[in-house]
Amino acid sequence: MKLIDVTRQFKSDDDCLDYIEKMRWPNGEIACVHCGEIGRVSTINREKKGDNKRTRIFQCLACGKQFSATSGTIFNDTHLPLAKWFMAIAMICEAKKGMSACQLQRHLGVNYRTAWHLAHRIREAMQDGGLLTGVVEADATFLSPKKPRKGNPKPKKQKADVVLGMIERGGRLRLVPVADEKMAFVEPVMREHISQDAFLQTDKAMTYDIIGRRNFAGHRMIDHIRTYGQGVNHTNTIESAFSLLKKGVYGTFHKVSIKHLGRYCNEFSYRFNRRGIQLEMFDSTLKNLTRGKVLTYHKLTGNQQLQ
Repeated sequence: MKLIDVTRQFKSDDDCLDYIEKMRWPNGEIACVHCGEIGRVSTINREKKGDNKRTRIFQCLACGKQFSATSGTIFNDTHLPLAKWFMAIAMICEAKKGMSACQLQRHLGVNYRTAWHLAHRIREAMQDGGLLTGVVEADATFLSPKKPRKGNPKPKKQKADVVLGMIERGGRLRLVPVADEKMAFVEPVMREHISQDAFLQTDKAMTYDIIGRRNFAGHRMIDHIRTYGQGVNHTNTIESAFSLLKKGVYGTFHKVSIKHLGRYCNEFSYRFNRRGIQLEMFDSTLKNLTRGKVLTYHKLTGNQQLQ
């Protein structure tokens, strides 16, 4: 769903609630979120008395508890109008190189803290599963300063800025931050995301040579000192994905915290994997938001490392 369609279709919270209801209960029979009772639910309409009060609630005739279409979802008790939530989802899904919190702040008319928290909660819902199969290209890149700083002509690459990329040829992408490009950090991630039956394609780094021989069905390497491609023997696909990630990080966000890097990588992978079904991306993201756990502001800004 495009942004223009969202603004036309969802002009009020009631429009958004109708859409969420159809998404949660597609067969039309509302199920109690507390006891699971199906069908025995009554509807109660009330006047809106606050920003986080729903005008339409349900009462289960079996357990007697009340709930709404947003109960148990990330939208529960939100003070932000659902129409703005839907607009933010559409804008982030359509932004090929990402959308910063400052842009969301201007477009939605909210403060920066709200826009920043909103964007990260949407990114949290942008996660893919399943093992990569077929011919899978793998490589690592560094998100370090592009230009030397004054007094430091050769800045060291920060180990925490390493992103491991894995992509099926003609298929899905997976970007995962790792602490270092050493085998101890890279091998577990590759085994977690790539099927053992896959054919691995990498450069001639010793790390990938060992990992490929003992973990996957086949392995082919390209010597980047001599050439960047020999027919099907290349890693150009993953390099292209890295280029898109870096354009987003440097051009849109300018600076990305290591603590939240994993969430940005998920966003770019998720959007890249659905580049051919962009209109369906809105629905899939909204479904993940209704099913996922709430990412609180306290947890987001805490000292613990988030993946």
